[in-house]
Parts: sequence; structure tokens; C-alpha cells
Amino acid sequence: MRIGWLPPWVVAPPGRCAVCGAWPARPLCAGCTARFGTARHRCGRCALVLPEGVRTCGACVREPPPLDACFAAVDYAFPWSGLVHRFKFRGEPGWAATLARHMAAIPGVAEEIAQADLLLPMPLARGRLAERGFNQALLLARRLGGRKVDGTLLLRLRETGAQAALDRAARRRNVEGAFGLEPLRADAVRGKRVLLVDDVMTSGASLHAVARVLRQAGTARVAAVVLARTDAPG
Repeated sequence: MRIGWLPPWVVAPPGRCAVCGAWPARPLCAGCTARFGTARHRCGRCALVLPEGVRTCGACVREPPPLDACFAAVDYAFPWSGLVHRFKFRGEPGWAATLARHMAAIPGVAEEIAQADLLLPMPLARGRLAERGFNQALLLARRLGGRKVDGTLLLRLRETGAQAALDRAARRRNVEGAFGLEPLRADAVRGKRVLLVDDVMTSGASLHAVARVLRQAGTARVAAVVLARTDAPG
């Protein structure tokens, strides 16, 4: 176990707002929630920000993604990028409740969760899971879907290099074949409605790779919800 890491049941929520320092307050106070958490109009297939009245971005019209729908709560910018960093890399899994609350508030997500048969968190590679001590996507999914969550059905089959420095095409190649389904339970998704859960979406390469695996297994509908979305696909 990493030095300084505390398990989820030990980490208490902070008494001050992590952004403005207001006290006493939730981890993110009402003022900062209103200032930084306002919903933006987004593409229904990839969650990029769009002008009002436009339902689907040009890229998704030209090349429809394997996701039937995609939802994002916020832009991956201040203060969310810092909060995600604390959540994932500084051993603060208690942030799951606050971040999932924003994901649940996205217009259309409550209906998507209600209609879903399964909520599947994006799986972590073994090395990253051992280093971090928890899968942040699984913690978020549990806050969103309760009994509908299955944290063992999706598998990470191999390690992949960092995506940040790669262009969109290279990111797709990097994750091809990196995901699969538990072999003895692959039929569990046939004809089902699945909602994928993750913390951050950049190009969407990983989510799309998993969606293609689910499509091949006969899933009826595949959607995704993330906390934060970068401004543009890399």
C-alpha cells in the first residue's frame, strides 16, 4: 500500500470548500458549484460543447461513434482538473460522492441510469490499480448505479502507453485490443442496455474501444457518462 494513502472508509470529507476555502462547507461549496458547474450544451454522441440548437457535431455526423449517447458534466478545466487529480493521484477517494453528484445532475443521465441494465466502470490496468489502490471509475459508478454496477465484467487485457502525447488516430491504435469481457460471462451483455462510467474523456478512444467490444458481444445500447470532457479531441 502506498505511504500516505488511506482507504475510503477512513478519508473524511473536508470541512472547507476545496476551491474557495469557505468554511464550514461541503468539499465543493454551493457558490463554487454554481459558478463552475453550470451545464453546457453538448453533442449527444461525443459530449463536445456545441452552440445551442445543434444536436450533433460535424465529426459525429461524418463518422458516427460506437456510443449511442455520451454525457459530460463539466469541462476538464479549473477547478475540476485539480479535483480529479486529488481524487485519482493523492489518495482521496472520498471525492467520489461529490463528483458523482455532478454527473447524476446532467440532463438525461437520470433517465439513462434508470433505463440501463448495467453500469460498467472503465477498467484499470493492474499496475495502475495496485499503485492507486482503487479504480476511480468504479467508485463513481457505485455512487450512480448501486446494484446495477458490475466492476468485474469489463477487463483490461494489456497495459497501454500514455495517451496524452498521441494524436486521435494513434490513440485509437494504442487501445485496440486493450479491453475485453470476462470470458465466462460475455453473454451477460447480450441484448442489454449498458452505461459506461469514467472520470475524464479526451478523444474518447478508450470508451469507443470498449463500446466496440460490447457491440460485438450483442449489446443493444451503449452510452457513456463522464465527469469531465476536454475541449476537443486530440
